[in-house]
This record gives sequence, C-alpha cells and structure tokens, in this order.
Amino acid sequence: MKITPQCVVALTWTLKDTLGEELDVLEEPIEFLVGGNDLLAGLEEALQGHVEGDTVELQLEPQHAFGDYDDRLLFLEPRHLFPDNLEEGMGFEGLPEGCNAAAPRDRLYFVSDIYPDHVVMDGNHPLAGIALRIHLKVHAVREALISEIGRGTLGAGFFRMQVDNGDAPSDPDQAAGKPTLH
Repeated sequence: MKITPQCVVALTWTLKDTLGEELDVLEEPIEFLVGGNDLLAGLEEALQGHVEGDTVELQLEPQHAFGDYDDRLLFLEPRHLFPDNLEEGMGFEGLPEGCNAAAPRDRLYFVSDIYPDHVVMDGNHPLAGIALRIHLKVHAVREALISEIGRGTLGAGFFRMQVDNGDAPSDPDQAAGKPTLH
C-alpha cells in the first residue's frame, strides 16, 4: 500500500542538525496518522507515494519544522512554585498555579535554567530554530481506522507543543515530568 492522506505509517528516523550532529534516533517503529496532527506537513508531503521498506531523506528549515526560536516564550518564575526534585530539561504541561498569568496555559514548558530563587521555563519546542536533516524509514503502511481519523492523531506527541486539556499523559516519563523527544 502506498502512503496517502488518511493512512497510518510506522516510521523510524534519525534527526540531525545541518552540521551532522545527531539530535534524535527513533529505533523502534512508531505509528503516525498521515493527514492528521501527528506529523509535520513537510514530512507528510515527502512521504506521499512511498511504500513499506522505502527510505526518505529530507531537510526542513526551522519555519517548516519546529519554528523559529521565540524568546517571548521564556518565563522567569519563582522557584518555590516547583517541586523540590526539579531538574533542567524536565517538562510540564502548562505552568504551575501562581506563575505568570500571561503565559499560555496550553503549552509544554521545559526547565532551561534553575537559580536559587527562580526557574526559567521555555515554551519553545526543544528543536525550535534548528534546521533538520531527517532520514526516515517506512516500516509499515495501513489504512487508518475511522476512529483514528476522527481523533486526528494516534497520540504520538513528538511534533506538538500544545497540550490537549483533559488528557492525562499515558507515558510514565511524561507523567513524571521527564521530557522525551518521541
């Protein structure tokens, strides 16, 4: 079966920056809904017409990947509002109660710096501002179920920074506040 809109594709990948530094490797195939919210538009476009076993190489500039870095999404927040076991790189769905009211509540935030009295929270995707070289391998292609199409996602959150309100993380690392790229 060829990849078309509204199908499910199982992928692995290697993501590198333009200098060749490896940013992420997905070794075990994960299913994504093509034509939904799971993949970047550039990835979906590049995958069209491919079949199981194909590999795809592409480069995405920041504006077509995770966007340019936006320093307006950095927030300096009081340290006492966060757990004692706070570590750089930890992720949070929204900011804790008592933080900056102007900060969007439906974003994922990552701890970028910890100071004795303050914490710097970053609402940018960890790969914002980076051009990506992507090597994809297609492991399987199948028709999407009507229920999958209706949800618009298979739940893979790698390409999203928006939080779906009311959905608890199903991944224990996400529930513990540990960021993952996939």
